[in-house]
Amino acid sequence: MEHSIHRQLKSLYVADPELHEVRIDGYRIDAVDGERLIEIQYGSLGAIRNKIRRLLRSHDVLVVKPLAERKQLLKRDVSEGPVVSQRKSPKKQTLWNLFDDLVHFVDVFPHPRLELEVLMTLQDEYRLPAEKKRRVCRGYVVEDRLLAEVTDRSMLRTVDDLMAMLPESIKPPVRTEPFSTADLAAAAGISRPLARKVAYCLRRCGVAQVVGKVGNAILYELPDLEADRPS
Repeated sequence: MEHSIHRQLKSLYVADPELHEVRIDGYRIDAVDGERLIEIQYGSLGAIRNKIRRLLRSHDVLVVKPLAERKQLLKRDVSEGPVVSQRKSPKKQTLWNLFDDLVHFVDVFPHPRLELEVLMTLQDEYRLPAEKKRRVCRGYVVEDRLLAEVTDRSMLRTVDDLMAMLPESIKPPVRTEPFSTADLAAAAGISRPLARKVAYCLRRCGVAQVVGKVGNAILYELPDLEADRPS
């Protein structure tokens, strides 16, 4: 079942509903904007990896990835009934959480015909109690998700855009020595596991190079983009 946030985002990019859910090259495309195909992916980017790879052979593609900066959780006892309780989710995503998904998409991104836009959003999530006969460990099912607001947008096209996300303290010329994922985690204010995903993506995209180890910690090095630019 399509959630409301998916319909809302399709309309945000292409107002005409006749250009939503269009069949192209055997695939259902979320929206078509002139010559550009638009795919909105709330779930894992890995789930659309093969689809996007094939579409890129002959089309320009924009993949839209919404992240939840804040999520309001609203509980109902019955479908479409009154809200009986609500609270803010303790989970808050930042732009860094893109890398939770990008690890499954680095064999597609970057590509000359691909744009990846990350939306930071405020969302409302409506929940219903799970039926006892259903195997749902968390005790609820999501009835719907609604987009309340888009608070920020980041467009990624090239490896330079990934580099721009990194803290200056981790990049040349400020840093003159290799760094570990512990260094990256401290500089970016993220967890070590997430820093490992960032480093993996940087390496797979050809941005970072592995240059050694200290104990079990892999050391990475980034190019000096300022030095590489012609004077």
